[in-house]
Amino acid sequence: MKKIISGFTRRQFLQSSGAAALMYGLAPSPVGAMEPGVIKKMIPSSGEQLSVIGLGTSRTFDVDSSNAAQSPLVAVMQAFFDQGGQLIDSSPMYGSAEAVTGSLLQTVTNKSGLFTATKVWTNGKNEGIRQMQQSLQRLGVDQIDLMQIHNLRDWRTHIDTLQDWKAQGKIRYLGITTSHGRYHAELETILQQQELDFVQFSYNIEDRSVEQRLLPLARERGIATLINRPYQRGSLFRQVRGKPLPDWAADIDCASWGQFFLKFIAAHPAVTCIIPATSKLKHMVDNMAAGYGRLPDESMRQRMIKYLESI
Repeated sequence: MKKIISGFTRRQFLQSSGAAALMYGLAPSPVGAMEPGVIKKMIPSSGEQLSVIGLGTSRTFDVDSSNAAQSPLVAVMQAFFDQGGQLIDSSPMYGSAEAVTGSLLQTVTNKSGLFTATKVWTNGKNEGIRQMQQSLQRLGVDQIDLMQIHNLRDWRTHIDTLQDWKAQGKIRYLGITTSHGRYHAELETILQQQELDFVQFSYNIEDRSVEQRLLPLARERGIATLINRPYQRGSLFRQVRGKPLPDWAADIDCASWGQFFLKFIAAHPAVTCIIPATSKLKHMVDNMAAGYGRLPDESMRQRMIKYLESI
């Protein structure tokens, strides 16, 4: 399997939907209409370009160290890189996910664009430094691209450390995260007052509350956004189970509901990168397809919302 994945190039991915269907058991997609190349978004604070589909590791990479547990994830991560993926997001909160990510990174190839993102999730300056040093070791890197304060935990303490680490070159970017709506008011204040490179929060076609304040504010302040829970923890798939995609989904190069949901998010002008988590190869390939081809304009996004509400 590993040889097959590493030999499956982006050119083949775009040109041969039949090959993808054969290799991964997927339905053929309308790739003939796709524009070439991975869709990338700019990190405002630097101008660096980042592929719009990233990889989350919560739950899915929290496995033991055995070959039996990690072997299927090698193909998942390899497919991610082969199809142009860059940003992998983890956290000490995710059990063994950081260590497993580091182990997999030693195995896969074609990862020159790797962008590591993890978090500090503890109280106190010294404990935060210890935890971040441990993250460097677990990921097997000398520098972490993005260090984030997880769920605003002790953020006033950690923000100073992150600024120091950025100045020293131990990290390249700093950010803050939440996956809980109850923290949005505090997060808004932080975004207004602090110099941040990234902010991470939940956003999807069903939960659009961040469109009111957080997404516009991030764009206004020049802060890149990472989007978690793009599938509303699977509830969106349960809602559309057994329902066909509308014919007009082909106009934005959608061949699955997963791509439909991801492209809706990716099209928002304030969204930088989406981080769906998966441990399934076919789901990874499907996710990555959303990072190619056309994105919906605002009128199409409204049409997508209305169609989903009508189901």
